Amino acid sequence: MKILLIHQYFLSENDAGGSRWNEFARFFTENGHQVTVLAGMGHYAKAEKPRGKYFETQEINPNLTVIRCYVSALYHKSYTGRFWAYFTFLFSCFWAACFKIKQKPDLIITTSPPLHAGLVGFLIAKFKNVPFILEIRDLWPLFAVEMGVLKNKILIKLAYRIEYFLYQKVQKIVVLTPAFKQNIIARYEKISYKISIIPNGVDTDFLKIYRDFDVENFRKKMAWQGKNIVIYVGAFGLANHLEQIINAAEMLQDTKIHFVLIGEGKDKIALKNKVKEKKLENISILPAVPKKDIFAYILSADAGLAVLKKTTAFKTIYSNKTFDYMLCKKPVLMAIDGISRALIEDADAGIFLEPENPNDWDIKLRTYFQKPEILNQHGENGYLFACEHFDRQKLADTYLEIINSKSF
Repeated sequence: MKILLIHQYFLSENDAGGSRWNEFARFFTENGHQVTVLAGMGHYAKAEKPRGKYFETQEINPNLTVIRCYVSALYHKSYTGRFWAYFTFLFSCFWAACFKIKQKPDLIITTSPPLHAGLVGFLIAKFKNVPFILEIRDLWPLFAVEMGVLKNKILIKLAYRIEYFLYQKVQKIVVLTPAFKQNIIARYEKISYKISIIPNGVDTDFLKIYRDFDVENFRKKMAWQGKNIVIYVGAFGLANHLEQIINAAEMLQDTKIHFVLIGEGKDKIALKNKVKEKKLENISILPAVPKKDIFAYILSADAGLAVLKKTTAFKTIYSNKTFDYMLCKKPVLMAIDGISRALIEDADAGIFLEPENPNDWDIKLRTYFQKPEILNQHGENGYLFACEHFDRQKLADTYLEIINSKSF
């Protein structure tokens, strides 16, 4: 089958970030499918100079081709610039679909956000008369409204109309969590039959690289000896609200707990300045690390931290990096309520920290790190739970079952 994937944030080789579709694309091609990806230029978490090209084709392997399409450099300038960047990608993406792809696809998959990408997926599917799957990785526009990014009442109404229009027109909807499915059904009950759940997960192949990894040597190189390393890997943006880590670190200065934050994003400079102003020596902020290298940091830490802004909407998501922490047998410090909290509690794989409540963090972390045997057990529990329920190879097989189903 020839699959056309529309994914603005598809990672380049050695990029840091969510690699869900890089891994799915690999599994799909290993099963004999041909995958062409229409992706954006640049990385979603860091500003880059424009490449001076409108399109760039990359042959990853004989069955996987990535066509990078133009995205406005205003993406990282402001929220207005970001919306403009979304629309420039839609135009360039549609152009590429019409003039850069020689063979007609058998299926189109669009993964959102941005939700707007669903429109170009619908148009291409209509133009080429092929089935269309819409994947929902974030509940837009709900998240944008709750975070205050989208405030204009007219635009909010328009965004929800676009959402419902796409849900009506697609053949299948894939969501990442049970709460996403429940939310959509509560608002649009008639389309419930279209929805399938395929969450994020773990790719155990990454650990093969680290079979003989020397944790103690790495900790020595990083000057982490004698510290309880709490690692955060992810974006530095409005949704993450990493200032709450700084607030907790300020209260925990008299302990061995040391926070290591790895990633990029528009709030990174402000966070660095705040750490400097407060003269906190128990926080390190490091550049983003490629996916294949990040496991060295996680394996050498004592616990992984998942954190988001305290909103009702974020109670519906699974934090991406939670699964990487679990794969590396690290207990998870879950500062996200809702289903992410339930995941950790069901797996007995860590503890819940009340979002934006530094007092709660202070009390719980002091106690938790005094019980290394519990940390080790939680790490082991998380690993076993992730391998049983969130193996990405099995999830890819489920995706292929949906694609190959007679009802599709």
